[in-house]
Amino acid sequence: MSYVAPVKDMLFNIQHLANIEQIAKIPGFEDAGFDTAKAVLEEAAKFNGDVLAPLNFEGDKNPTSWKDGVVTATPGFKEAFKQFVEAGWQGLQHPADYGGQGLPKTIGSACCEMQNSANLSFALCPLLSDGAIEALLTAGSDELKATYLEKLVSGQWTGTMNLTEPQAGSDLAAVRTRAEPLPDGTFKIFGTKIFITWGEHDMAENIVHLVLARVQGAPAGIKGISLFVVPKFLVNKDGSLGARNDVHCVSIEHKLGIKASPTAVLQFGDHGGAMGYIVGQENRGLEYMFIMMNAARYGVGVQGIAVAERAYQKAVTFARERVQSRPVDGSASAGASIIYHPDVRRMLMTMRAYVEGCRALSSVAASAYDAAHNHPDADVRKVNQTFYEFMVPLVKGYSTEMSLEVTSLGIQVHGGMGYIEETGAAQYYRDAKILTIYEGTTAIQSNDLVGRKTLRDGGQNAKGIASQIEATEAELRKNGSANAQAVAQRLQAAREAFLDVVNFMASTSNPNAIYAGSVPYLMLAGNLMAGWQMARALLVAQQQLAAGVDAAFMQAKITTARFYADHLLTKAPGLRNSIVEGSECVTALALEAF
Repeated sequence: MSYVAPVKDMLFNIQHLANIEQIAKIPGFEDAGFDTAKAVLEEAAKFNGDVLAPLNFEGDKNPTSWKDGVVTATPGFKEAFKQFVEAGWQGLQHPADYGGQGLPKTIGSACCEMQNSANLSFALCPLLSDGAIEALLTAGSDELKATYLEKLVSGQWTGTMNLTEPQAGSDLAAVRTRAEPLPDGTFKIFGTKIFITWGEHDMAENIVHLVLARVQGAPAGIKGISLFVVPKFLVNKDGSLGARNDVHCVSIEHKLGIKASPTAVLQFGDHGGAMGYIVGQENRGLEYMFIMMNAARYGVGVQGIAVAERAYQKAVTFARERVQSRPVDGSASAGASIIYHPDVRRMLMTMRAYVEGCRALSSVAASAYDAAHNHPDADVRKVNQTFYEFMVPLVKGYSTEMSLEVTSLGIQVHGGMGYIEETGAAQYYRDAKILTIYEGTTAIQSNDLVGRKTLRDGGQNAKGIASQIEATEAELRKNGSANAQAVAQRLQAAREAFLDVVNFMASTSNPNAIYAGSVPYLMLAGNLMAGWQMARALLVAQQQLAAGVDAAFMQAKITTARFYADHLLTKAPGLRNSIVEGSECVTALALEAF
């Protein structure tokens, strides 16, 4: 099945929820208004639909391969990557100073969704490059920026992120990779890194590894970790490529999904030491790496939306075509397509509402990022940064967990045919599973949401966002329509459930009681924030409908927002009860009883 990018829905969010015209008033973004967004998204839709989407199923059947240290991408990927680079897609959001187009994240994130819908395995490569670029922009020396950034921004070279080791997964304090200083200020790197996405491949001239390691004599734990650039090929003073560095891929993993994306085991320093160049200051590596991780975490949330959208489109196509049984209301003769059946419609509406809610949430978060990083007013930057930081674990955690439910429903809509690999529905389910794990599991996102984003200020920021939601409820009640009234009622109940949890966590001294409910809290908060954006969308759609603008789209948006409120937001009070009233039983069972 071909992929058709949901450009109209993306532009609706960009224009009405993310307020692109306000972003275009920020210095540097003057040419990035709605017309630019429309032109860029339409071009992105063509490229992703025509070039990347047809390779997705092929990548699942014929994964990237490894032989004698050489990794060869799925047939067609190298040629597609060349087109990707030549069209300038890698540099879309990066500074013009280094050859990028300098467009806001509000536009760029929609293009990233298209890439990931079209071909998740392929899109992981530029995603990791984006993270490397962000880290070097923030902490790299002038020399490192001059050497690497232009080639990374163009896509001529790609980037990776090297954190995990066999004994150090989420616990980065256990990192053992070591860095030995040399008299000229460079370092020799020794160690093993695992789970390195696109850590070796044949699609680009060079691969720029960003590697966490310990300088000899550094403090123990996370306080002694530094960040290094370790290129696959050393770079000569004139910018040309030199000798092969002492970093080699010793194997790639055999995975449940994202099979065309090579997940490499990299060995540094087997032949005398890999040359490394420190990023920023010694012992601040984790701080810099989190710049990459936060960029990647938002990006992984967008991946969840993307794979869910692809699964939804496939399920709708199948439901229209699959003939099975007579509708229960007799509205069609025997042998009608299954889209007539109420339960199939329920599944399709659930998929649609989840995707549209999370897409709206990601778009609003991207807008806050743009204001936080570029607005001339320091107070505006601060408010938006706080809002964006609260949203990142929700975009990552809620959208990826959502993608599992949606891709599973996609298989269910197909029935037995969905369980057969040849139909392609199962690939989305398998691909989606990793999204709840890499770049920090859902539990790690929830720990961040609880500890850093909620409890650090006693819940004040969370309550401030809740007050904005309450203002939307008031707008809904003033609207007067039956749909607006119903959504206001559901939104209020979800908001009050959210506040009950925030107050419970802020007033509880038992950490086990708090963190027993951390993932349910993330799911409640993500559900509420996405539902809030759908409520805002309903208000806009009713105004547009009254003005005679695109009646079919606006009516569908109103219906989807109402479905979200009645079928998804209604989960919030139940989550509240499990967190506030059910924490003790989570840890009550004796360990030996398991």
